[in-house]
Amino acid sequence: MHIHNLSQQNSVLNTFISEIRGVTIQKDSMRFRRNIERIGEVLGYEMSKSLSFKNSEIKTPLASCSMDLLENDIVLCSILRAGVPLHNGLLNYFDTAENAFISAYRHHKENPESFEIIVEYLACPDLENKTLILADPMLATGQSMVATFEALKPFGIPKEVHLVSVIGAQEGVDYVNKTFNKKTHLWIAAIDETLNDKGYIIPGLGDAGDLAFGKKLQQ
Repeated sequence: MHIHNLSQQNSVLNTFISEIRGVTIQKDSMRFRRNIERIGEVLGYEMSKSLSFKNSEIKTPLASCSMDLLENDIVLCSILRAGVPLHNGLLNYFDTAENAFISAYRHHKENPESFEIIVEYLACPDLENKTLILADPMLATGQSMVATFEALKPFGIPKEVHLVSVIGAQEGVDYVNKTFNKKTHLWIAAIDETLNDKGYIIPGLGDAGDLAFGKKLQQ
């Protein structure tokens, strides 16, 4: 797998990451969502440099000019609900992309520290020979990303696959690295050291879905 860790080079991205981590600023859910969206835009811009382009003739009011334009047939798939702001950021840049949505959540059994990933709702266009962008803001164990990709297989074989995350744990990065094929790309804004005993990224930022949309009722 090709791993693109944007935190390895300083940029304005540092500001957005610091604000979604900060316990004071992240209390503003609208700002939290917007920062996730802005991070998605940065990740999308960097990812676009690896995509395919085709020369096109553009007619302006004064003359014609030649430009290289993106030619990938993109499907953008996000994991609900935390993935929505990240999806919006990517869609701002890949605005002609088709869209897929999937629900994946942790189902805790008798032991609250162990869980399995349950996939329920799924809406997806044809993926055959297309560029799949699979977005999940928090790459903790990596199980959600893998379960989602497995659920998408009946919709066709993508030409290429790009994984996009905001913050990941090294364990999750290692897991997707060994699970996805070598041609897959991972675009990530920051990689943290570890997970706690409940599978949350440390230092991380907490529960991205709750911070973006409010606490959910536990059942």
